[in-house]
Amino acid sequence: MTGGRLAHICRHPIKGHGREMLASVRLSAGACLPWDRHWAVAHDAAKLTPGWNECVNFARGAKAYELMAIESDLDEATATVTLRHPARGAITFRPDDAADLPRFLEWVRPLNPANRAQPARIVTAGRGMTDSDFPSIAILNLASLADLSARMGHDLSIHRWRGNLWLDGVDAWQEWTWIGKRLHIGSAVLEVKERITRCMATTVEPTTGQSNAHTLNALEREFGHQDFGLYAVVVEGGDIATGDAWTIQ
Repeated sequence: MTGGRLAHICRHPIKGHGREMLASVRLSAGACLPWDRHWAVAHDAAKLTPGWNECVNFARGAKAYELMAIESDLDEATATVTLRHPARGAITFRPDDAADLPRFLEWVRPLNPANRAQPARIVTAGRGMTDSDFPSIAILNLASLADLSARMGHDLSIHRWRGNLWLDGVDAWQEWTWIGKRLHIGSAVLEVKERITRCMATTVEPTTGQSNAHTLNALEREFGHQDFGLYAVVVEGGDIATGDAWTIQ
């Protein structure tokens, strides 16, 4: 049995638009991490269907690098989001309030390349708008990040990978053996489903919104693929907190 400690919990209330670190959270069976990717910003070329939609319909860091520099805070009680960007300052608004949409679009459009589809509206799906077509939680290994950083000679931030739960205490890349196994953290249990194949957003430095590290090339060169991290689903809900012990069985 393998185990360690939960190092970080991170959520992204608006898909591709900011990150927020949490001390603790309550997970529910069959659901994403609460409020993670609760909203998404559809662009003006989106072809949406009701419910979950593929990431190609949304403004995101893979196509608009400067979005990667956004940090966020969510007031759950009022569904109010504050976004901060080094070049755009801060904005506080309610994504569900149509009256706030023009102000948000004015704030965010300069962060999107002029030659690409432009942000047009904010949508929800009744579940997290993850890149997987099932409600997932992204699990990542700090040792694997450290190993990739060493191989590249570049200190890679955890925020390049937009993960949810970062684990400490296990050897690099051991997570590749976890598919089909169950991860126990706090009082919750998650089942590991599949690897996460990465995109150009991971090449971007989150503090600046500028591409400065060839992560995809490095993964392909070193390992023959572009995978980093795992998708898991919650099979037993419960409370988790940073510092909690975890085991994989």
